[in-house]
Amino acid sequence: MKVAALQLCASDDPVANLAHTLSMVQQASEAGAQFIATPEVTNCVSSSRRRQNEVLALQENDQTLAAMCTAAARFGVWISVGSLALKLPDDDRFTNRSFMIDPSGQIVAQYDKIHMFDVTLSETEQYRESDGYRAGDHAVIADTAFGKIGMTICYDIRFPHLYRGLAKSGASILLIPAAFAQPTGRAHWEVLLRARAIETGCYVIAAAQTGEHQTSQRRPRKTYGHSMIVSPWGEIMADAGEDQGIIYADLDLSLVESTRARVPSILSKQSFSEP
Repeated sequence: MKVAALQLCASDDPVANLAHTLSMVQQASEAGAQFIATPEVTNCVSSSRRRQNEVLALQENDQTLAAMCTAAARFGVWISVGSLALKLPDDDRFTNRSFMIDPSGQIVAQYDKIHMFDVTLSETEQYRESDGYRAGDHAVIADTAFGKIGMTICYDIRFPHLYRGLAKSGASILLIPAAFAQPTGRAHWEVLLRARAIETGCYVIAAAQTGEHQTSQRRPRKTYGHSMIVSPWGEIMADAGEDQGIIYADLDLSLVESTRARVPSILSKQSFSEP
């Protein structure tokens, strides 16, 4: 199966972002990709609550989601919308929600990011995602024509028990769409992606945002890029670097079973007591 991961540099203008994303989806489809993944917050990169309230929509009214469903049906491909920032009907915060769309254009699974990015990277770079977003509370596996896919988002990557649970529940592919900060990206992104693949014996597809994002805020946000596709053995099959673009890989899902047979750690049921 040929898969594609899109690397974007989204702004805080969902209309402009959508036009660019759809162009890349078409390009990936024409290149033969059967499964196309987009990054976290595909529709809008912004930390301004005022701007988000101006441009974001409820799920049923979101133009990006509707257009991606139409594109999946038009090109006959599976599309993972890494996540969309969406308004909620019962909360003044937003949700960071991922979608799996089948080749008929139907949403077959959706996942709300569980772990909020509440960190202080330096005196000048702080994030409090929980101030603006409501966390999800359950893990999700999407059933597809080619296997089970575990759906996660960005900061989830630092919580290995989530990925072990997804793999033990049958996932053979893990999605980790992201808008990773540059300091932590340089230090941790690759090693964490490879670790999640090695620990679970799963393929990892990680579509990411990259570069300096133009927003209405005074201080533009910067993300690390380096979208990656990683094999169950932890080998990097494709790395997008820092530029916008598309990476591809051919996945052989029989490697998941053979990798787990070589190092069957995911099958261990050994119990232990906490210290």
